[in-house]
Amino acid sequence: MVTESDVVEALHGVEDPELGMDIVELGLFYEAEIDGPNVKIIHSLTSMGCPAGPMIQESIHDAVAALPGVEAVEVELTFDPPWTPDKMSEDAKFILGFG
Repeated sequence: MVTESDVVEALHGVEDPELGMDIVELGLFYEAEIDGPNVKIIHSLTSMGCPAGPMIQESIHDAVAALPGVEAVEVELTFDPPWTPDKMSEDAKFILGFG
């Protein structure tokens, strides 16, 4: 059975192409709901008008669907709570000049 740790590891491979960093480090990944072989990913974007949004959602789906034992993936976009730079890892803040 897939674990949240497996999901997070897979999501480290999903990059925001505008910022060149993965969505976990950027704080865009909010939650994984795992129900057996079904996984729901809740995430945000840096802004509502993010032009890379559809590509990021597709990459999230593909990364999680590739995990052994996963049969269905749902990707949900939310802006509640809205993303802020405070959600980034310390490394991401440093690299992007927010530290």
